[in-house]
Amino acid sequence: MKQFSCFCKKYWILALVGLILALVFVIPVRLIMAKTQAPQPQAFLILGGDSARENFTAELAPWYPSLDIWVSSPPEPEKTWKTFISANVPSIQLHIDHRAVDTVTNFTTLVDDFKKQHLQHLFLITSDYHMPRARAIATIILGSQGIAFTPLSVPSNQPKESNLRILRDVCRSLLWIFTGRTGASLQSAVDLP
Repeated sequence: MKQFSCFCKKYWILALVGLILALVFVIPVRLIMAKTQAPQPQAFLILGGDSARENFTAELAPWYPSLDIWVSSPPEPEKTWKTFISANVPSIQLHIDHRAVDTVTNFTTLVDDFKKQHLQHLFLITSDYHMPRARAIATIILGSQGIAFTPLSVPSNQPKESNLRILRDVCRSLLWIFTGRTGASLQSAVDLP
């Protein structure tokens, strides 16, 4: 019986390692394919949390008049509408989503919407201090769904986020791939500086 337990444990570990290796190879291939099929971004994705990100995008929008703008959980939705309407963005091109509660859910709540719209390449807009974590999450969540992104950082005076926060959210992104859940309810229990 002890040998059987050891045998099962050994193959469980091998299966887990195999699955992780498959992800490590599949995501980059899917990102390359997406960028090949859609070399130019097809929409903007703004991560909510700072109106400077919206102002930055409103300045870019006239250069890309055909691109839809997706804003994930902005702090002041009414102000967001006004910012883009005053930049002459048609209201039909502006999508404000309120479902996200954190950076991981900024992506997981919208990825199905992007797939329904057949979007394969996005401009990803967030603050410079937040971009390393956003890129790590986007690589896993968007990449696993065959959606590439081009990051655009908005300058700020904030210090860079810690590697522990990035690692935590990478783990949460992997959890989402395997379970469809992000562990958002657990975030406050392990909130890191």
